[in-house]
Amino acid sequence: MSRIAGVLKTLKGQGRKALIPYITAGDPHPDLTVELMHTLVGAGADIIELGVPFSDPMADGPVIQLACERALIHGTSLRQVIGMVKEFRRTDKDTPVVLMGYLNPMEAMGFETFADAAVDAGVDGILTVDLPPEEADEVAPLFTQRELDAIFLLAPTTTDDRIRAISEHSSGYVYYVSVKGVTGSAKINVEEVASKVAHIHELTALPVGVGFGIRDAETAAAVGRVSDGVIVGSVLVDTIARNQADIDQLKRALTDLLHPMREALDSLAS
Repeated sequence: MSRIAGVLKTLKGQGRKALIPYITAGDPHPDLTVELMHTLVGAGADIIELGVPFSDPMADGPVIQLACERALIHGTSLRQVIGMVKEFRRTDKDTPVVLMGYLNPMEAMGFETFADAAVDAGVDGILTVDLPPEEADEVAPLFTQRELDAIFLLAPTTTDDRIRAISEHSSGYVYYVSVKGVTGSAKINVEEVASKVAHIHELTALPVGVGFGIRDAETAAAVGRVSDGVIVGSVLVDTIARNQADIDQLKRALTDLLHPMREALDSLAS
């Protein structure tokens, strides 16, 4: 059982939902990323999605686009991001880490080289935004052989047949994009999400994490009632942007944002 599957199974047995924060590696500076990852765990994160900065993040809105720019200014590369995970693993052997990004950096590094390095560093899953399962024939076997979870996206417009097909190629969890748009672009409609996620659960046995549009404890709890986990991204990245000049204030701000979400999700189990 993968580290991701193990954590999600434990949480399910406790009646609890996963809190999965996203930050962009290298933002606001590569030297701070590991420290921020530990801050997220301390605030209640169950799994971390670590964004690999890319020059053309097509699925992301302005907030994460700017985070990628800040990271790339410092020369943050895919190899460096993998190195950050390796450093994180020196003191945290338990929290799963998912690398979230785009295909080009992996292809430039070499898929097999990337997969080997990711496993060696302690990466648990890969979410490649612009890689649909139909085009993953070269990459997917490399991940499977190395027990790296391949995580794919589902959208509000994804058909039933495609949900089944994507689920067959997925492991760990599937990521349901709750809005029709880029990250940070729209307010979440919880009723629509509840209906869609319930339907997805009828079509796959995999846990369903919901992302895009979760900004506070209230929406985290609302989404947590109908999903297996909530994925929080843009609001955290925006918090980093606004507090990047003071690392201590930044860590407090991230904790102040994430900890109430943790409490709200845990209240669902009582």
